[in-house]
Amino acid sequence: MKTLLTSLICLVSLISFAEEAPLAAVQAADDARVAAMKSPDRDKLSAIFSDELRYSHSSGVVDTKASFIESLLKGSTKYLAVDYVERQFTFPAPGIALMSGSANFKIGLETGEIAPTLAFLAVWRLEGGQWHFLAWQSCKLNPPTK
Repeated sequence: MKTLLTSLICLVSLISFAEEAPLAAVQAADDARVAAMKSPDRDKLSAIFSDELRYSHSSGVVDTKASFIESLLKGSTKYLAVDYVERQFTFPAPGIALMSGSANFKIGLETGEIAPTLAFLAVWRLEGGQWHFLAWQSCKLNPPTK
């Protein structure tokens, strides 16, 4: 009985560690993504974004990896601040992480600055042993009514 109990405790510890390791890695990858978007650098963005990136902005515009990187480098879209209100990760399949939540953004556009609060769903995929940003879909949240 003691051996069975010890085995169960070890199994629970292994499962917990197995879940924590990818969580820490994908959180770090997302932190690096946000930093790279705020201070755009082609090499950093290329390393983080999947070649198959589909970035659906809350405006309805959809970018690919190439078009999003160009927009960031040209400065037509500037991410000045990204402050997560909520950020959760789930792992529905091996090598796939879903990130959902909401965040307050401050974005510089050619027409001026906007500061939306967005709800989002993002997909991360493990590619070559590294987490890559595969997809983003967001929508604007209405400010609370008084």
